[in-house]
Amino acid sequence: MKKILALLSVTAFAVSAYAQISDSSQFYFQKGLEEKKAKRYLVSSNYFAKSIQLNPRFVEAYIESGYANNEMRKTDAAKADFTKALELDSQNETVVKELTNIYFNYRQYQNALDLAQKCKTCSNKDKIIAMCYYYMEDYGKAEKLLLSLANKNPKDAEIVYTLASNYLAMGVEPKAINWYENAVLLDDKKSKWFFELGLLYSNNNNYKKAVVAYTKAADLGFTRGNDFNENLGFAYVYSGDFENGDKLLSDLVNRRPGDKELIRDVAAAFYDSKNYDKALDFCQKLLEMDMKDGKALYQAGLCFQKKGMVERGMQMCDKAIELDPSLAGLKSKKLSPGM
Repeated sequence: MKKILALLSVTAFAVSAYAQISDSSQFYFQKGLEEKKAKRYLVSSNYFAKSIQLNPRFVEAYIESGYANNEMRKTDAAKADFTKALELDSQNETVVKELTNIYFNYRQYQNALDLAQKCKTCSNKDKIIAMCYYYMEDYGKAEKLLLSLANKNPKDAEIVYTLASNYLAMGVEPKAINWYENAVLLDDKKSKWFFELGLLYSNNNNYKKAVVAYTKAADLGFTRGNDFNENLGFAYVYSGDFENGDKLLSDLVNRRPGDKELIRDVAAAFYDSKNYDKALDFCQKLLEMDMKDGKALYQAGLCFQKKGMVERGMQMCDKAIELDPSLAGLKSKKLSPGM
C-alpha cells in the first residue's frame, strides 16, 4: 500500500511539474505573439525561444518563431524553425507552405518540388512546380505546365519569360522568339531579356531586330562589355550599318589585338555583307601579323575578285594555296564565314 501511495505521489508531482512547465511555455509563447504583433521581432523571437526550450514539441512556437525570423530576414533560422515543425507535424499545411517557398528561394528545387506537390493550400504551387522542373532542366514537363500557366495568366511576365527560356533550352528557337517578344512587351525594363532576345534574332539572321534589341538592353543598363559590343557590332554589319559596325568591331580588335579569329570573323562579316574594301582592311591586319597566313591571303584574293580585279585575286588565291594546301578545295569558291 505504501508503494502504491508513493507511486501516486510521484506521478502527481510529475503531472504537476509538467503542467507548470506547459503553463510557462504557453506564457512565453503568448508574450512572443504580443511582441510580434507590435513588430518587435527580436524580442518576440527570444520569447519563442524560451517557450520552445520549455516545450521542445511546441509546433506553433516553432512556426511563430519562423515567422519572426523571416521578418528579420534571418532565413536560415526561419528554415530551421519550419523544418523542426515539419518533423513534429508532417501534415501541417502552414509549415509545408512556408518551407516550399523557402526551399524554392534557396534554389533547393527538388525539395521545393516534393513539398509543393503535397501542399494543399499553396496558391502558387503550380507555378513553383513548373519553375522547379525548368530549373532542374526537365524541359518537357516544364513546357506543359508553363504553357498552361501562360494561357491562364497571359500577363505574368515571369512565366512568359521562363517559357521562352524553356523553348530556347529545348532548341525550339522560333517559339522562343515568340515568347521572348511577349515577355518584353509585358515587362520592358529587363535589360537581360532584351539582350537574350537580341541573341536569338542574331542566330536567326534577323539583324535589324537584333540591333534594336541590343540597343534597348544597353539603354536599360546592360553592361556593354566586349561580348556585348561584339554581338552588336556584327549585327550592325550584317544589317548594313557598316559605320557603326566598323566603329565597334575596330575598337574591339584594338582591345584584343592578338585575337586572330576575331579579326578573321570581322573580315568575313564585311565580305558577306559585300563591303569588300573594309574586309580587305581586316585581311591586311592579319597579314601584317603573319605574312604566311594563307587563309587571310585567300580571303583577300576573293575580295579583289569581287572588286573586279579577277586576275590579281586569283593569283593571291593560288599563292594562299601554296602556303596552306588545305585551301585547295575552296578555289574559285566564296570563303565561308569565319574562314
